Amino acid sequence: MRAGADLVEVFLERTDHLGVLAEQERITSVSPSFGMGAGIRVFLGHRDGFVSTNDLSESGLVQALDQALAMLELEHNGLQREGGFQGLHQLKDFGAKKDGWLAQSPELAEITQRLLEGTARLDQLGEHLDVRRGSFSRDWQEVLVAASDGTYARDIRLHQSSGLSVLAADGEHRASIARRFGSSDRPDDLREWDVDAAANEVCSSAATMLHADYVDGGQMPVVLANRFGGVIFHEACGHLLETTQVERGTTPFADQVGKTIAHPAVTAIDEGLSTGAFGSLSMDDEGMESQKTVLIENGVLKGFLSDRAGELRTGHPRTGSGRRQNHGFAAASRMRNTYIAAGPHSTDELIQSVDRGLYCKSMGGGSVGPTGQFNFSVEEGYIIENGQLGRPVKGATLIGEAKEVMPRISMCANDLDLAAGYCGSVSGSIFVTVGQPHIKVDSITVGGR
Repeated sequence: MRAGADLVEVFLERTDHLGVLAEQERITSVSPSFGMGAGIRVFLGHRDGFVSTNDLSESGLVQALDQALAMLELEHNGLQREGGFQGLHQLKDFGAKKDGWLAQSPELAEITQRLLEGTARLDQLGEHLDVRRGSFSRDWQEVLVAASDGTYARDIRLHQSSGLSVLAADGEHRASIARRFGSSDRPDDLREWDVDAAANEVCSSAATMLHADYVDGGQMPVVLANRFGGVIFHEACGHLLETTQVERGTTPFADQVGKTIAHPAVTAIDEGLSTGAFGSLSMDDEGMESQKTVLIENGVLKGFLSDRAGELRTGHPRTGSGRRQNHGFAAASRMRNTYIAAGPHSTDELIQSVDRGLYCKSMGGGSVGPTGQFNFSVEEGYIIENGQLGRPVKGATLIGEAKEVMPRISMCANDLDLAAGYCGSVSGSIFVTVGQPHIKVDSITVGGR
């Protein structure tokens, strides 16, 4: 601070990761990794310098600090002013009750047994399965954040995810289906995983889609299922409501706070509070306690997700959304548990309101442009005819742009549900939750064969 910096932040972490893959009747991959390091960030005006290091000795940390200061043309030994740093606050130890979580988590023998149970159930329940896979990932992280504004906080995080996937083939027909389940803060999550239900869901979907006809594309109404259907809002709109995008000038919503950007049926929320959800956290990676942020209320944009840099550069207040993959990244404004809130309708009411359209039961992968243009594949879809679900179809792709599609979400059902996912952006890959109830989009471009 005496060198002239406005604020200095130190982020320390230890990590313990384990990944396991089962294919057919054997374990084919076990991937453990361990990490430790620090990220040091210095702010001066609207600029900042960030350096990471694995050398946690005093000399290593001082060297990293000197490099961060040099990025701002400051010198550690060139004292320019007095005062500034008044000491750290009392430690906020969110991890005090979590110290035993790693020891309580399943060990390798138990993990392999559960995954092989999964691939065996796929074999028993499925037909025409060329490939059967089960996967598990456990990520444990201890973090400590200290900053010259007095911030001093510690936390322990535990994320576990498990999944099953198949490739079904019958002559020229193919179907690839995957389901993943994830949680935070639950050491017993894998032990409580309902393998039979997961295997049955995957095999049922594969059997349905294996001989499905290809969809005929066009402009049509679409009903999107709950849970992972929320990935479209996350990707196409959620990223545009992060101050990272405001700083870059890449969001069309930068000056729209208080204005209508979606249908009045839409209320969208981002929070880190839902018990066990994949994107929940006691504090963000800048030491700020989690909170609930209403992004859109009855179609009106209420605010943005903001981190320390976002508040500094855009004026939008911090929302506990400063997140990073690890100490090698500076924190940035990122989503946590992001979802469209439940509405008053039943799922049947949404489907019955469509004369001819598409029901998207499960979404696959996709891509998103910098200003919200998206392209998502439909893993499992059905034609809607005269308000009833009809034949299954494959090969469908949803194509659109956030600012055009949001006003067309005219109905939300009352069955909000969440799904675990991973999100990549400027501060690396992080754990998030996407979600929504069943929603109806009045018109969207459906790409087909």
